[in-house]
Amino acid sequence: MFAAERRQLILEMVRANGAVSLRELARVVQTSEVTVRRDVRALEAEGLLDRRHGGAVLPGGFTRESGFPQKSHLATAEKTAIADVAAGLVEEGEAVVVGAGTTTQELARRLARVPGLTVVTNSLLVAQALAHANRVEVVMTGGTLRGSNYALVGSGAEQSLQGLRVSRAFLSGSGLTAERGLSTSNMLSASVDRALVQAAAEVVVLADHTKLGTDTMFQTVPTDVITRLVTDEPPAHDDRAGTELQALADQGVQITVAGGGSASGGGESMAGRRPRRESPLPVQRRGGPTAQLRSAGPPLHEQQAGERARVADMRRR
Repeated sequence: MFAAERRQLILEMVRANGAVSLRELARVVQTSEVTVRRDVRALEAEGLLDRRHGGAVLPGGFTRESGFPQKSHLATAEKTAIADVAAGLVEEGEAVVVGAGTTTQELARRLARVPGLTVVTNSLLVAQALAHANRVEVVMTGGTLRGSNYALVGSGAEQSLQGLRVSRAFLSGSGLTAERGLSTSNMLSASVDRALVQAAAEVVVLADHTKLGTDTMFQTVPTDVITRLVTDEPPAHDDRAGTELQALADQGVQITVAGGGSASGGGESMAGRRPRRESPLPVQRRGGPTAQLRSAGPPLHEQQAGERARVADMRRR
């Protein structure tokens, strides 16, 4: 393929998807990442795209949201590895919330094997992945269907989450930075994600390396509210992604890198690879009466029983 043909294909992929990793571009145009990097630099010089942390994005600073068909073909191996590690965080009998996204859909496929699990979600794709799991109970929010990502959004979704309490929330998004935390390109999706976060004692963000350092319009989860980030290993040349990971760790986010080969869920803790400042969990870092109630609450087994009862009551309504 000639350079002009490669660059045209690269440009079309970025325009279709909003953001594409160098790894994915190299796979599609069937050349090395070094060659693709040169092509991206040339296109950036013409003002046709922007380079961003191991990939390319639409020009203008903020990436736009891709549709599900485009997202489902991006960083598939990375999402699979992340989902494998995240599933290892969930224990039998837990109640969790799972947000919308292609990475959380991969997680849901693995949660189907966890007995006694209750999953609250606003994602049709997550619900579909769990539909035939015999020992998993699925509770869906209300709301209006947003067709681009098969998620329920709006006031109906947010109101159905009021009063709900679960152990963990698993969320993805369009971008993640140490400065702003997790963000997305759609206002309605951001609002529902914030409601999902309010229902959980801990927040786990699932984001592959292409989203590190990417900033989008609407903040969903501030950095100081994120308990843990599960991500993949950034390419060796992607220094900025590594810098972003270190900045997140310095703010107290527990970081697990999928594929690190540790005995704990197939991931490697950032604490074992880079120096990081030890910080209490976000449950303790949050201020206000909510944090005080959590630390002085009833024993864990009573909390879990209460969670299951509230979820069951929500389903009967």
